[in-house]
Amino acid sequence: MELNKRLGCLHAHYSNIDYIETALTPYEIEVIHFVDPGLMNRVTTDENFQESDAQHKVKEQLDWIAQCNVDAILITCTNYIAILQEDQLSFAVPIIKIDEPYFEHICKIQQPQTIFFTNPATVEGTVARLQHYAKVHQRSIDFEIVVINNTFELIMQGHKEEYHQAVFKALDQFVKEEKKMFSVAQLSMVEAARQVEYKTARTIINPLNALIASIVNQLELEKKTK
Repeated sequence: MELNKRLGCLHAHYSNIDYIETALTPYEIEVIHFVDPGLMNRVTTDENFQESDAQHKVKEQLDWIAQCNVDAILITCTNYIAILQEDQLSFAVPIIKIDEPYFEHICKIQQPQTIFFTNPATVEGTVARLQHYAKVHQRSIDFEIVVINNTFELIMQGHKEEYHQAVFKALDQFVKEEKKMFSVAQLSMVEAARQVEYKTARTIINPLNALIASIVNQLELEKKTK
């Protein structure tokens, strides 16, 4: 019997685990989660914590995951991705970045679009990576950024339902007032985005759908048999 594929996931917060687990439940794959909220806390609050220190920590984390007999590593934190220096990694395990399938999707859109965030600290790195992706793939993307303020701290404090309600309310209001294409850039926003889609019948692109399709394709996953 062929053994299941194994995916190692590096998260900056525990809230991302359920999204990945639920989305991959139909497939023959074992998912192993590694969570470290401390790094992002140091990056955003400790003035003495240098970029080189963050790069060393990410490399250390990925080296450890790669040694756990995984077929691929998924990074769900966009700040981790921005810090990552792939040319300094010493392993051959493929790395899947949560935002690249999402970038591919939104770069195909030929009309103005709005990209929503709740975590201001992820905006600069994500936008820089998006612009780089568009340039490399010769895409032109017309977008604006909206940060839903005073919400991300809710999920960091464990107030998941309050967070979802705040994101839902903000997205619902924007969808009512604007006719642009919308997307949410963070995994933590997926649930609220889907609820607004259901209520309004408007499409809100999220990073999870494209990501799962990419994982299934790259790892050649099979559906579970009943």
